[in-house]
Amino acid sequence: MTTDTPARLLQLLSLLQTPREWPGGELADRLGVSRRTVRRDVDRLRELGYPVQATMGADGGYRLVAGKAMPPLVLDDEEAVAIAVGLRAGAGHALEGVDEASVRALAKLEQVLPARLRHRVSTLQAATTPLTSGDGATIAPETLTVMASTVAGRERLRFAYRAKDGSESRRLTEPYRLVSTGRRWYLVAYDLDREDWRTFRVDRVSEPFATGARFTPRELPTGSAAEFLRQSIHRRQETYAFEVRFAAPVESVAARVPAWLGTPEADGADGCVLHGTSGDPVEWLAVRLAMTGYEFTVRSPDELVECVSALGARLSRAAG
Repeated sequence: MTTDTPARLLQLLSLLQTPREWPGGELADRLGVSRRTVRRDVDRLRELGYPVQATMGADGGYRLVAGKAMPPLVLDDEEAVAIAVGLRAGAGHALEGVDEASVRALAKLEQVLPARLRHRVSTLQAATTPLTSGDGATIAPETLTVMASTVAGRERLRFAYRAKDGSESRRLTEPYRLVSTGRRWYLVAYDLDREDWRTFRVDRVSEPFATGARFTPRELPTGSAAEFLRQSIHRRQETYAFEVRFAAPVESVAARVPAWLGTPEADGADGCVLHGTSGDPVEWLAVRLAMTGYEFTVRSPDELVECVSALGARLSRAAG
């Protein structure tokens, strides 16, 4: 019998998170308490925000259903390891759709993982290779989790940084946001030594250290970290403008085009136009546009038109 009420509630919650309906008698047997105690514990869980649904009947079944808010979950060892491995695999490559929220989730999970589970996660990750990955450099998940923690906690971050020319430096920053471009992770931060905003490629960061010193976030010069990164990259690279028309609604295209490439605008009832600039090779942009899954026509530049045409012919030959 579980006499400790908090421990019993956690055990009850763990049982209810199994996707099935639990008869009140079975729950009482599992917990070693009376059915009346089960009913009281269910009421306590409801007060804590867990949507426990009761069904009428001789045995009075209970199940956890979807609610209006996301309550905390209770994970067993295998579930925690599985989630941590999955998040680490995604965080190591700047996969589109695996953004800062995923890294924050990984940081929270690894903060409370027992040492024995940390070892299992590391062992599994070292022994496996993900089939799908970004085409940028890989990153140690620990680097991302440290950065995510300092962003969330508004804590100054110190790290070593290797610039494009290979020069090494130490940086003390006020981290603002982590941004994924679909190929790479970047940190947007205020550099205290240079007294200015900077962007840092995370795969060039090493020895990240959370200093523990809190700060009040400064106002970013642009409206968002993604826009600041886009402008920063374009200032450093030779860029070109492009114009593409999609035969799809603007809302659908906007959901599949990274914000840093541009914002599509409606063009008639059945299409939209994307104006943007890019510093990436036209071959990469051609593939990225094709990955939206929508029919499109390149209006400019001529180099992108020729690249899309050549790519289409090559894929047609590959298909026989």
